[in-house]
Amino acid sequence: MSGFWASRRPFWPWSRGDATQNESSHLIPKEGQAAVGEPPYGPVGDAEPRYDGSGENQGSSQSDPKTFTPRRRRHRHQRTTGYSFGDHCLKLLVFSSNLLFSVLGMAVLCLGLWGLITKESFAQERIGSIGTDPMLAFVALGSLLGALCLSGCVGALRENGCLLRCFSAAVLALIAAQVLAAIAAFSLQGEVEGYLRSGLLVAMARYQDDLDLRFIVDEIQTGLECCGADDYRDWEVNIYYNCSAPGVLACGVPATCCVAPLENGTVWNSQCGVGAQALDLFSAQSVVFLGGCLGGTARWVERHSAAIGVAGVVVLGVQILTLSAAARLLDTIQWHKAYSRGLPR
Repeated sequence: MSGFWASRRPFWPWSRGDATQNESSHLIPKEGQAAVGEPPYGPVGDAEPRYDGSGENQGSSQSDPKTFTPRRRRHRHQRTTGYSFGDHCLKLLVFSSNLLFSVLGMAVLCLGLWGLITKESFAQERIGSIGTDPMLAFVALGSLLGALCLSGCVGALRENGCLLRCFSAAVLALIAAQVLAAIAAFSLQGEVEGYLRSGLLVAMARYQDDLDLRFIVDEIQTGLECCGADDYRDWEVNIYYNCSAPGVLACGVPATCCVAPLENGTVWNSQCGVGAQALDLFSAQSVVFLGGCLGGTARWVERHSAAIGVAGVVVLGVQILTLSAAARLLDTIQWHKAYSRGLPR
């Protein structure tokens, strides 16, 4: 009992004026203790304790809470700075496909240039008719295909956004042109037939002068079993096969118009079509093909319409797939460049 009263301090009126608090006051948290209303181990949040290499908790100790450093949690959907496996596969797909078509375009370009140089089409006396040379189409096609695919190949390899944009825009324009051409060919069949007739008549008129045109005409007539544009008498446009021309070829047709161009089944008879234009229809049908190549082309297209449609869809699908892959790769490259610069994404 005496100990209880000894531990109690007497209350004196003058002791009320000492209202200042010192370090021994229970209302002021001492160093190493948390304030009132604050947890003893640091602030509340999404912080996580850090561990050192030994596995000990760094920053959650009660003895030294000031060493605790909160760390932001990474969102589960936050992307990493490195390229994923899918990004590398996409880059490889765009690069390899464009590289393949670039080599193909260069081969077509070299073939066209080789044909023009071999035939001396750049000579002064032949430069006027170079516009109708079929090798010029190979040069144009090879140049367009090579330049287009080379831009996509280099853009994918060097991660160049400008080249990838040019490639994507060119492929998009090419797809639109092909769709418009297919619609125009279907809706303007009469005009297309007129253009084909004019081109075939020009090739027939230059049959003896241009070996490439001669090869094309012979392949068409042999494959479709036809003669001329509309019938076998169209060969009158050629100065050598005209009935008023001197020589043994007058009023005749090429040997590829003949029903049986092989004599005895083994020897090529180049004179089998001589005088065929002077024959009537009944007599000529046993010697040459009476039908023209325009009608044969229409029948061939009608027979193979399903295969042509499937091939068109496949070609268009490959182009759309390439365009989608290039657009996806461009978006990935732009995202990583923005991430590296710290820009908002």
